[in-house]
Amino acid sequence: MGFNFHSTAQDVVAGLDLTGQRVIVTGGASGIGIPTSRALAGAGAQVTLAVRNPAAAQALAAEIGADVRQLDLADLTSVDAFTRAWDGPLHILVNNAGIMATPELELSPEGFELQFATNHLGHFALTVGLHGALAAEGARVVSVSSRAHLRSPVVFDDVNFAFRDYDPFAAYGQSKTANVLFAVGATERWARDGIYANALMPGGIATNLQRHMPPGYLDRVRDTGFALKSPEQGAATSVYVATSPDLEGIGGRYYEDVAEAYVVDRREELGVARYALDPDNADRLWALSEAAVKRQVEV
Repeated sequence: MGFNFHSTAQDVVAGLDLTGQRVIVTGGASGIGIPTSRALAGAGAQVTLAVRNPAAAQALAAEIGADVRQLDLADLTSVDAFTRAWDGPLHILVNNAGIMATPELELSPEGFELQFATNHLGHFALTVGLHGALAAEGARVVSVSSRAHLRSPVVFDDVNFAFRDYDPFAAYGQSKTANVLFAVGATERWARDGIYANALMPGGIATNLQRHMPPGYLDRVRDTGFALKSPEQGAATSVYVATSPDLEGIGGRYYEDVAEAYVVDRREELGVARYALDPDNADRLWALSEAAVKRQVEV
């Protein structure tokens, strides 16, 4: 369809009718969640903004006609309350929210490294908890990863940095690899239910995701020649994975710049690491995650 680095979320949904589709966007009122939510609602979808601070989401909700519900992904009690309150089918789940490069080692209430807990385990628990709703009429799960996954595989024997020296970007990269592996594992288990999950890299975008970065961080990134996207451009691949007819019945893949990415074996500028698509790694992560959140679903 001619989409590329410069395409926006609005470009992707042009001509699509999502009337009757129920959508959840985690972190849907900040960063690229805003243009993601706008584009999906603008195409006719019934959007729910799942956010930590519902009051901060009210203006966007009023603008696009969305529902707002409280969700703290780092707290599994909050995730459980959200999933128990959901009623009826769910057609698109955009696992968009996240945190990046927290400077010090922090643990979730359940004792997991905070980025792994928020970016992966919270979304795992959310998606598993919503399995019945996703399976009701068939659904897509969108797993927002990052090029940072190339910084680290999931270190299964030490996800919480109990033995390694904590590194903010290694922890972030590990959590983003987990986002890709989750898409692989979910598709393998749930495709027969009509549920397909894919992962994506939105691009480099100046948002509050970088709030833990030192002053001048983005300027230094630009100086390396790395091209940044606008939030609207950054949301394009999320919306493409969520809605494109080209991805009907397709899952377990990774997209970048509104196209499927190449598999790479070194830390390249573009592409998806082979370890992030490995089905054995996906199975191992699934087992770890089930034990961590203490929830299982019939498969």
